[in-house]
Amino acid sequence: MGSGYRSPTPGSARVGPSQRRRRALHTRCMAYDEELAHRIEDLLATEPGSRSKRMFGGLGFMVDGHLTVSASSSGDLLVRTDPAAAHAWVDDPGVRLMEMRGRPMPGWLLVAREAVRDDAALRTWVERGVSYVRALPPKQA
Repeated sequence: MGSGYRSPTPGSARVGPSQRRRRALHTRCMAYDEELAHRIEDLLATEPGSRSKRMFGGLGFMVDGHLTVSASSSGDLLVRTDPAAAHAWVDDPGVRLMEMRGRPMPGWLLVAREAVRDDAALRTWVERGVSYVRALPPKQA
């Protein structure tokens, strides 16, 4: 073919403006802290019934169908806890009750990025979330 035509290689097809917008939006939506997510994955690697799922602009980690912890887009950690115990942990530095639309969410804590930089601290929070959801009946698929 002497006309200068080159067959496109896989993945190099021309992309229209609407596809570029969708790709840009998709990239922006995946803004969770990937390093935190990998650290959580490592901690839950041997946990039976665990899996990850994109949700709420972050990456949530489920155990037996229950959201246990989540790596948020801000780098903070969302942790599911026993609502009765949550108030005792709010006094820890960098820990606050989760709020959604201005309303407190009982049993959900937001742990600041600085409070989980240490692997031992992250392990403590992940274990708190796992131990609480293990006390719940597994969700049916």
